Amino acid sequence: MATNFVEELKWRGMLHDAMPGTEEHLLSGMQSAYVGIDPTADSLHIGHLVGVMMLKHFQLAGHKPYALIGGATGMIGDPSGKSAERNLLDEKTLRHNQAGLQEQLSRFLDFKSDANNAAVLVNNYDWMKDFSFLEFIRDVGKHITVNYMMAKDSVKKRLSSEAKEGMSFTEFTYQMVQGYDFLHLFREHNCTLQMGGSDQWGNITTGTELIRRIGGGKGYALTCPLITKADGTKFGKTEGGNVWLDANRTSPYKFYQYWLNTSDADAEKYIKIFTFISREEIEALVKEHQEAPHMRLLQKRLAEEITVAVHSKEDLDNALQASAILFGKSTSEDLKKLDEKTFLDVFEGVPQAEISASEIEQGLDMIGALAAKTGFLGSNGEARRELKQNSISVNKEKVKEDFKITKVDLINEKFVLLQRGKKNYFVLVVN
Repeated sequence: MATNFVEELKWRGMLHDAMPGTEEHLLSGMQSAYVGIDPTADSLHIGHLVGVMMLKHFQLAGHKPYALIGGATGMIGDPSGKSAERNLLDEKTLRHNQAGLQEQLSRFLDFKSDANNAAVLVNNYDWMKDFSFLEFIRDVGKHITVNYMMAKDSVKKRLSSEAKEGMSFTEFTYQMVQGYDFLHLFREHNCTLQMGGSDQWGNITTGTELIRRIGGGKGYALTCPLITKADGTKFGKTEGGNVWLDANRTSPYKFYQYWLNTSDADAEKYIKIFTFISREEIEALVKEHQEAPHMRLLQKRLAEEITVAVHSKEDLDNALQASAILFGKSTSEDLKKLDEKTFLDVFEGVPQAEISASEIEQGLDMIGALAAKTGFLGSNGEARRELKQNSISVNKEKVKEDFKITKVDLINEKFVLLQRGKKNYFVLVVN
C-alpha cells in the first residue's frame, strides 16, 4: 500500500490545491503522475526543484513519476505568469537540452530500477511533431470552447488592459497543447495526475477536461505554491541571474552560499521543501535554531543537504573550505586547492591589478606589489608602514618587506592574494 503522498506535501508546505478526490485516488494503489519541465536551457535552475521534489516524494510514496520535457511546448511558450513571448527553439537545441536535464533529474529520480514505479522521461515533441494542424483542430480543438479558454487566469491577465502587449494565437493555444499532453499520457501510460506550480492550474484542468471529453476518463490536478522569499525578492535569483544546478553555470561554492544566506523565516520553510529530512528531525532542528539563531543551524543544514543532493559530498567539502577562506583560519595550501572558478567566486568584487609574468619570474618586491605597481595601498610609505606593523599577508601568510612574490606563490598559476589586516583583500592577476 502506498504511503499518503498528499499528507507528506501538506506538512512540508508543498500543497497549494488539489482536485477533489485526488488523495483518495492516490491511496487506492500505485498511480502515475507527471510534471512538465521547460527545456529552454541544458540545465535546471533551483526554480525547477520544487516540481522535481514533488516527483521524488511521489516515487518515495510508491507511485510512478513521469518527467515530461516540453520539447513541443518549449517551441511555443507558456503565457502563465509571463508578460512577453519567448524565443522558440530548434530540434537540435531541444535534444541537447533534454540530455542535460535528464542527467540532473537522475540525481533525484530513480530511472533505472526494475521496480514498477521506476521514473520515466518523455518529451512531448515526440508525439506532437507528426500531428498536423488540421488533425489537431479537428480531433482536439473542437472539444474545448473559446469561452472555456478565455476564462483562464493566464489568458485573462495577458488580455487585460494593463498588459502592454496582446497575446499571439500561438500562446493562446498553449493550454490546448499542454492539455493534449495529459490526454496522451493518460491514454498511453495510464497517467492520471498532473502536478505543477499554482500558476499551472488552468493548463492542468484543461487537460482533465480533455481526458473527460475525449478520453472518457478521470484526470486529477495537484499544484504546489510558488516559492517566495520573506523579503519579497524573487526566489532563485541573484544579481548574476538564475541559480543553476549545472556546476559550470553556478559553482558549488556559490550554490552553497545561496542557501546559506537565506533568512531564518525562509530557511524554516525551505528545509521542508528542498530536503528529505523527516518531520521529527526538522521540528527538532527548528527548535534548536530558535534557541540559538546566531548559529544558523537551519541554514547550514539546508545548504549542506541540497549541495550534496545536486552536486556531491566532495563539492560540499570544497565549498566549506572555500567559505572558510574568507571567514576562518586558512593557509596558502587551502587557497591553492581552489579551482579558478571557485577562487574568482570567493573573491568576487575584490579589487584586482594585472602584473606581467616576467615580473613574477624576477620576483616582485612587496612595495611594488602593494603600492607602486598595483595601487592597493595609497603610497610606498604606507606600504612600508603596514609591512613594519606586520599587517600584510600574501596568500594568507604574514610577510615582511624583504619578501618577494615568485612563481611558487601563484594560485592556479595566475593569482596572488594580498591582504591588509583581516578584511582588506586585493588580487594580483598574472598575465
